[in-house]
Amino acid sequence: MQYDRTDARILEIVQKNNRLTSEIIGELAGLSATACQRRLKRLRSDGIIEADVSIVSAKAVGRPIQMLVLVSLERERADIIDRFKKAIKSSAEVVNGFYVTGDADFVLYITSRTMEDYEQFTRRFFYENPDIKGFKTMVVMDRVKAGFAIPVEVPQQD
Repeated sequence: MQYDRTDARILEIVQKNNRLTSEIIGELAGLSATACQRRLKRLRSDGIIEADVSIVSAKAVGRPIQMLVLVSLERERADIIDRFKKAIKSSAEVVNGFYVTGDADFVLYITSRTMEDYEQFTRRFFYENPDIKGFKTMVVMDRVKAGFAIPVEVPQQD
């Protein structure tokens, strides 16, 4: 996956606001709208841009309880890890899931309407899964920053 300085500029722009038109993005990046559209299409097809999303307030849509959950598996076997990854992907409550190193095997960001709903979720998702050794829940008191913007390295010119 290759990108140049102009692509890096486009990536910086769309990470701040992906609702801008190709005309505006092109103007900010020093391109025509058509050239900008071509580059955006390539960045998406190459997987450099994975998704165009909106960050929604969990509180505003009735899911004010937010948790970070550290999950430990019984054994670290490929089939167990793959099965748990699949469970994460199919769960609406799990907003983000990360396979990590350290004290836990996974870190999950989960939202819920109430603590009672979260308890029901834990019974279904964790306690009924024989591959789970344990989990530790940290309740989010305040979301200080929410985003997906990645610092974009500008490639060196040859």
